[in-house]
Amino acid sequence: MSQLPRDVPASHYQSAAQRRLQRTRVDAPYRPGDPILRGLNLTKRFLMGTAPVYAVRQTTLEIKPGEFVLVVGPSGCGKTTLLNLLGGLDRPTFGEVVLEGQPYSKLDENGLARLRRNKVGFVFQFFNLLTDLTAEENVMLPMQLVGLSPAKTRARAAELLAAVGMAERAAHSPFELSGGEQQRIAVARALANSPTVVLADEPTGNLDRKSGTEIIGLFRRLNREFHQTFVVVSHDLSFTEHADRVVHMEDGQIVKVEAKTA
Repeated sequence: MSQLPRDVPASHYQSAAQRRLQRTRVDAPYRPGDPILRGLNLTKRFLMGTAPVYAVRQTTLEIKPGEFVLVVGPSGCGKTTLLNLLGGLDRPTFGEVVLEGQPYSKLDENGLARLRRNKVGFVFQFFNLLTDLTAEENVMLPMQLVGLSPAKTRARAAELLAAVGMAERAAHSPFELSGGEQQRIAVARALANSPTVVLADEPTGNLDRKSGTEIIGLFRRLNREFHQTFVVVSHDLSFTEHADRVVHMEDGQIVKVEAKTA
């Protein structure tokens, strides 16, 4: 995170493309083919004593349906903060996030929680599985929270466990699973409610190389076969060859975007 002089105008940090995106109406109705997720002019400011410190500053990013976007950069550059803003886990100091035409600023905390539950899947570095539930029960839980029938919940969980190669481990507890297996369960859980976008924060950071490679391959397969949109924050550059775009961050800002050419 870095300090930003108070007298520096926001436009100083913006490219022409960013300024053009920020003029887009945030309340325009969503149309198929539009970017499904937009972070517009995002700034997240904290105070250290009386000094303002910026984790993210003047950052604009659009995600298209079915994209696999990788966000990279040195530790402390704002990658995780940006992901948290896009997922509604945190609110920006300035700027707006819009998911399928819904501005987050128009939602109260309960509304934002419902949006996260129904439209955003999260995968974390440390899996965050509930240890007193089996693998199947962990995957079923998000569906139970939205009131899906027990029969549909169980059928969907079985489908997802098969998709991530964990059908035979459904009855095991997290303590009985390897790190790579736990992360596969976490991915299945993230997909439970058919989210618009999956946000993953260092999903291979707590895995050995072999397990990490398997998770990377799983993400790309789910992206290609099911057209699932992914935004992944990672130090693992193995993701790069699979990403449609690589977004480079430094000092709280996007400094370069590399798009894969056909």
